[in-house]
Amino acid sequence: MSEETTESAAGAEKDDARHADKMAKKKAARDKIMATKTDEKGLIIVHTGKGKGKSSSAFGMIFRHIAHKKPCAVVQFIKGAMWTGERDLIEKHFSDICQFYTMGEGFTWETQDRARDVAAAGAAWEKAKELIRDERNSMVLLDEINIALRYDYLDLNEVVEFLKTEKPYMTHVVLTGRNAKEELIEIADLVTEMELIKHPFRSGIKGQPGVEF
Repeated sequence: MSEETTESAAGAEKDDARHADKMAKKKAARDKIMATKTDEKGLIIVHTGKGKGKSSSAFGMIFRHIAHKKPCAVVQFIKGAMWTGERDLIEKHFSDICQFYTMGEGFTWETQDRARDVAAAGAAWEKAKELIRDERNSMVLLDEINIALRYDYLDLNEVVEFLKTEKPYMTHVVLTGRNAKEELIEIADLVTEMELIKHPFRSGIKGQPGVEF
């Protein structure tokens, strides 16, 4: 082996040793932090922002619950009769563990009838409260409820107060939709804002199965 090769191998070993030492210190610091995180509670989770992925991320958690055989439920406030892959999959294969209710009549610009939208949102909220109060449900997803709150189809104060005072301690509630109200963000345990950087719609590409629905 040449002297140059030997030096290169020695340098690589030193780099590996430095990396291993760095990672060991990082693991020790993380383990120390994690040792202090012992509590569990049902979370209020908000997915908002102009970017794509709010409902998709929420459904990811619903499917995790299904995988863990934890009863859960979904209430869709806006999407209405629109077919979605998530609803089709859950209703066909997991209806025994995940209840699914599509209560809206479509986006507000489609119905063009505020009274109908308010009535549909009210019915969805009543169903949501029923499901959240049922402590057998480990998670309840309120899909697009932020849209209903934005247009004042629901009383924001009532929603906030219910979540603060009536949500069972171990029940997770996920609320999706852009323009989440500050009052809702204030009481949430976890808030994620999806930031829009690029979207194919701007290039003339329509929503596609498996991506948007």
